[in-house]
Amino acid sequence: MTDHDNLPQPLEATSRHAERRRFLQLAGGASIAAGGLALLSACGGDDDDDSGPSPTPSPTPTPTPTSTTNADRAAVNFALQLEYLQAQYFAYATTGAGVSADLLTGTGTPGGVTGGAPVTFSDPFVAACAREIAAESQRRIAYLRGIITAEAVAQPAINISGAADGPFSAALKETFNPYSGDGNFLLGAFFLQDVIVTAYKGLQPLINIGNTRTGFFGLLGAQSYHAGLIRTALYSDPALRTLAGRFSDARDSLDGSSDLDQGVSIDGAANITPADGNGIAFSRTNPAVLNVLYVNKASVSSGGFFPAGLNGDLKTSAAN
Repeated sequence: MTDHDNLPQPLEATSRHAERRRFLQLAGGASIAAGGLALLSACGGDDDDDSGPSPTPSPTPTPTPTSTTNADRAAVNFALQLEYLQAQYFAYATTGAGVSADLLTGTGTPGGVTGGAPVTFSDPFVAACAREIAAESQRRIAYLRGIITAEAVAQPAINISGAADGPFSAALKETFNPYSGDGNFLLGAFFLQDVIVTAYKGLQPLINIGNTRTGFFGLLGAQSYHAGLIRTALYSDPALRTLAGRFSDARDSLDGSSDLDQGVSIDGAANITPADGNGIAFSRTNPAVLNVLYVNKASVSSGGFFPAGLNGDLKTSAAN
């Protein structure tokens, strides 16, 4: 097994929309410069440069519990377990400890976390944004649990290990430790975050109740902001830009999507949004999401980041 620095160059995409490629080549340089400044401002940058206190955002009101259909309940619980995974990854990376136990209870089989470690961040920008996502992930857990109250599922067993036999290494077929520094942390976050965005988009048709649907659109928006931030940070570093393609290829090899997944650049131009020729981001069905997170392209009910499977109704991957 080798360290990620020795990973082979990412495979070039063989089927991309020509119109999108030409547009990115023309606009990529200017947009990434503007986007980077906006993201640095959004995440606070270096605390020493702050000219005054940051405004406190108005919190989203605690959701009023509503009666849910079976489809709504299944979708909310599926999303909740994605939030458990994301929150644990960012919590351990930023604090060295997991999510508060009172946010993890519920129906089904509860499980602990394998792996996870604090990252020694060298870049204040990456550290600030990691802390923001860590905090917001836990707020989203509370929000989703509030929608279905007693019907919320418990956190299942989660594996976020950076060891040679961990799920990141299994997906890449190379030893990969996402906690060994800023760059590896961003790559690990990229692997998970893009899957979560496509999962939320894919869950939209299952939502029948208006209030739940509105909340899901807001959750999709928040996750998309985070994914765009991570993709921008990776694009800003030429070495990470190249390695991100390797992680995109790993997802593509699992989900049966015929090369829908995209890295952070196309022909050297910025590709911050993994979109089609119409500028629309793609989605994954929940079985395809589980193919990636179980790190298995077969139809199975556990593995990878969820070694004992999921709780709730949606727990089986697809046969790709």
